[in-house]
Amino acid sequence: MKHIDVKVLFEKAEDFVNKNVTVCGWVRTARDSKGISFIELNDGTCLKNIQLIVEKDKVNTDNLKEALMVGTSLCVKGVFIPSPKNGYEINITDITVLGTCPPEYPLQKKRHTLEYLRTIPHLRVRARYFEAVFAVRHQLSISIHNYFHKNGYKYIHAPIITGSDCEGAGEMFRVTTHPWATEYTKEDEYYADDFFGKKAGLTVSAQLEGEMAAMGLGKIYTFGPTFRAEHSNTTRHAAEFWHVEPEVCFCDINDIIEIAEDFIKYIIKDVMDNCPEEIDFFDAWVEKGLKDKLNTVIANDFVKLDYTDAVEILKASGQDFKYAVEWGADLQTEHEKYLTEEHFKKPVFVVNYPKDIKSFYMKQNPDGKTVAATDLLVPGIGEIIGCSEREADYDKLIEAMEKRNMPVEMYQEYLDTRKYGSVPHAGFGLGFDRMLMYITGVQNIRDTLLFPRTVGSL
Repeated sequence: MKHIDVKVLFEKAEDFVNKNVTVCGWVRTARDSKGISFIELNDGTCLKNIQLIVEKDKVNTDNLKEALMVGTSLCVKGVFIPSPKNGYEINITDITVLGTCPPEYPLQKKRHTLEYLRTIPHLRVRARYFEAVFAVRHQLSISIHNYFHKNGYKYIHAPIITGSDCEGAGEMFRVTTHPWATEYTKEDEYYADDFFGKKAGLTVSAQLEGEMAAMGLGKIYTFGPTFRAEHSNTTRHAAEFWHVEPEVCFCDINDIIEIAEDFIKYIIKDVMDNCPEEIDFFDAWVEKGLKDKLNTVIANDFVKLDYTDAVEILKASGQDFKYAVEWGADLQTEHEKYLTEEHFKKPVFVVNYPKDIKSFYMKQNPDGKTVAATDLLVPGIGEIIGCSEREADYDKLIEAMEKRNMPVEMYQEYLDTRKYGSVPHAGFGLGFDRMLMYITGVQNIRDTLLFPRTVGSL
């Protein structure tokens, strides 16, 4: 049906003033009195509602009782006029109820707890909070694509079903066509008779395929869903999440750190420029001082800190950490928060981690103890980017894989990129949903996803 988006009405108001318009949407609130009714209508195109004025002596009121029910969907016609209180409103001449809504509609109240809204993910998108979340999620996606497009990267679609575990952590979801009960007694026979003839799973990262693509295309990025069967029931973990992974040839660890910082600053600024209403909403209702935090990130250089120095800072902090700080141990969330929120008060690249706690593909440093890897830590979230120069030496890569008891034969195509014209290259992985948390101030990753997949919840 022909209608005008509410967002367009507000953005181009002068084009519509005192003219007949048609809008569609859902009733947010309604007030009824003897001669006049007021309806707040929202169509999902912006956070603002458009107020409808229903003068009962001028409009067919046969279906008005249904039209005033919160959650009901309407198509209305009327004159778009200025309003001292609301900016603009519509004097209604005709109301059509598209979909009725009963009194037990779950979003009757103006404010609901996030815990309650998580129980109705199919309806919570109509709440103002989630309208703002998904508006920013959309813009953040666009901003990421724009950054890479402007800088000459090619967008690659990596497979979601794969036979290799990029991280080697064994946290993959298995993909099979076998029924729940089979007669197989041996694993190799079970997989040999499956769809692919071998073990398959959902990807935990597109990095390996991305490296192969970069070896012919120079610099690429992937942006898609990844899956980890990790029993981490925290506010920062989900079993299905979105991952941004660029790979750049002829690039070392310092180059990729520079790219990562430029990338983060660009996408934050682009979202702020294009979603001012939503950022204002989050600043007012979700995280006080959010805009100042984001502007500080844009305006200042990130800290670059050696892992060894980070350990010394944490040891000298006088903090009573739950997890002990020792060289060789991975940094925990509490350590990351101290570095970013209390010591430096800005994002921090921690560089040159011990090789034994990092992945097999990371370039080994000359000291034999560390790798050319960095994590970008940000206040409020902790790690948001994992980044490294990749090991370009065939023999060293084989050695690292064998030390971890990895099935080298399953990675032959990956190893061929080191055998045939290997080059220095680097890349990073950005947790898209965590980045959205950082930009909006949202505290739980479950509130950034349309239908969050977490342990025990599908």
